[in-house]
Amino acid sequence: MKQPRRAVLGEDQPIVREGIATILRTAGIDVVAAVDNAVDLVRAADEHRPDVVITDIRMPPALEADGLDAVRKIRAARPDTAVIVLSQFLDASYALDLVGDDPSGVGYLLKEKVAHPQLLIDAVERVVARDSALDPDVISALLGRKRPEDPLAGLTPRERQVLALMAEGHSNTGISEQLFVSVAAVERHVTGIFMKLGLNQTASGQHRRVLAVLRYLGQ
Repeated sequence: MKQPRRAVLGEDQPIVREGIATILRTAGIDVVAAVDNAVDLVRAADEHRPDVVITDIRMPPALEADGLDAVRKIRAARPDTAVIVLSQFLDASYALDLVGDDPSGVGYLLKEKVAHPQLLIDAVERVVARDSALDPDVISALLGRKRPEDPLAGLTPRERQVLALMAEGHSNTGISEQLFVSVAAVERHVTGIFMKLGLNQTASGQHRRVLAVLRYLGQ
């Protein structure tokens, strides 16, 4: 029998915290701890070793980016722990800080999206599976950043669409469904992206997907 996902939740507003916990439990996810500050979040993750940590960015004690700092510590101690950060504001710099040098197992969602419970549940499944789950609005903000040297300059508009969906965490099948094209067509676009970005063809496909996403995010 498949074991339920185990989650640690960090949110300082009691109503919001209980609402998110209810969404998770309804989906069969075991919320093993729900805390209201970043210090307890790190402690709970260390104690319970959950599959995923979900937290707001702004939390006590400083009410700044304490939640983001907490998940950095959690990932450093246990890289296999998936994390999802919820933000009230669209800030691409937070997303880049969270991703670091590896977007696998990382999610960044605008808090307003929690009003659509399935989006959160889908994000949990993606990050636990070591994919990324970046909010499409955040991806758009990252795409719009001005960079002196654009590593994506050689990509076609369709290849940019495919890469954006890769950054959100979609599989080739998921991308084909989003763009209404065949999986084979998506595979051709992905191969073209790898070639144009000069990614090592001897590396695994999943590793090259991560590298492509990092190029997209401007690392």
